[in-house]
Amino acid sequence: MACSACASTITKALQAVDANASVQADPTTKLVSVETQASETAIKEALAAAGYPVA
Repeated sequence: MACSACASTITKALQAVDANASVQADPTTKLVSVETQASETAIKEALAAAGYPVA
């Protein structure tokens, strides 16, 4: 994640899995914080599909 557009892409990908998810993506620190009812696997798959695999 390098910019605010990347953060927006990540947020949209995660909210596609859980529309009520609370997502905070910070391009400066490259950290993403998610509060969701979706499974960890679903979140990791959504991030990978968006081009941002979990490190």
